[in-house]
Order: sequence, then C-alpha cells, then structure tokens
Amino acid sequence: MRRVRPGAAASRAGAAASRGGSGPSAGTVARTAGGSSAPAADEAGGPATRAAGEERALTSVAAGDRYRGEEPQDLPRLWHVTLSVSGDEAPLKEVRRALEQLAHDHPFLLTSRYANDHAEIRYWEEARDLHDAAAVALRLWGEHRQTAGLPPWEIVGLEVIDRQTYHQRIAEGYGPPPASPVGAHPF
Repeated sequence: MRRVRPGAAASRAGAAASRGGSGPSAGTVARTAGGSSAPAADEAGGPATRAAGEERALTSVAAGDRYRGEEPQDLPRLWHVTLSVSGDEAPLKEVRRALEQLAHDHPFLLTSRYANDHAEIRYWEEARDLHDAAAVALRLWGEHRQTAGLPPWEIVGLEVIDRQTYHQRIAEGYGPPPASPVGAHPF
C-alpha cells in the first residue's frame, strides 16, 4: 500500500521533483533571474516553511480516514497476481522448501506450483493501481531470493488483474481455478 504524506503534491510533476526530476517542490530552492537562491513556494502557494533539504514529518492516519482532495479511485484495491519464474534446474526438494519459506515469511501468498526449472506464484496484492501492484510483484522474487533460499531464476511472466476481472473469469469458467488447497504444489 502506498503511503502519502498529508499535504504532499498530487501532481506527477511534484512526484518527479521529489525523485530528482524537474519541477518545483516544497522545501526546494528556486533560482531567481539574478542567479540568487530563494526558498520555493509550497504546494499552497505560500513561502516554504522548511529549510532546503529538511524533511517533512510523516504523520499517522487512522484506517478509513482520507487526505484532503483524495478521491475514491485513489484508495487501494485488490489485484490478483500470477508471477512465473524460470531458470536452470534445481533440486525439487530445495525449490519446495524455498517456496514454503517464502509463504511462511509472506502469508499473503495463496499458492505456488513448481517444477525443477520453473514455478508460478499466485497471490492477492493491495495497491492503488495496476502499476503499483506490478512493481511490487516484479520485486518479489529478487528481494526474497536470499532470505527464502529461492533459486536464481528470472521472471518470465506476470499477470495482474483486478478483483472484478478475476471473479468474472471464474464465473465464466475460463479463469484460473481458485487457490485450493493453499500451499506449494508440484505442477
């Protein structure tokens, strides 16, 4: 789930600036025509209240609370993710143990299917949009390769669909079968 600072700019330009891109951002320094520096204006248009480089304090928000201007489409949704990986052969027992360890470390995993040279992981991800869900999925295997003892395989497939599409496919009989039983199983 994406965390947003209250009052942070919602525009992509503001986000780009915070990642080092172009565009003004609160707490930055603007160059005047004469080349001198002046604090940039904040999102509301007033002068910046923080020194250059000073971070904005993060605050907690209770579940269900909304930020100013937040629309319902900005709220997280559930996405069904299928991640396929493949690579050189590895002993089946080690692949199973690694997938079970990944499921133990991250109980959001629904089911895993595996062979000695490929695997498929299915799970639900909560994210604001498809891009966020896909980004998390693409990092999953690499970030947990060491801690779970996963084989050094590469990602060869990714499917991310919203909850409505998943249930529509199931109802029409052409979607993936519901993950039952949960766990790691051979192909």
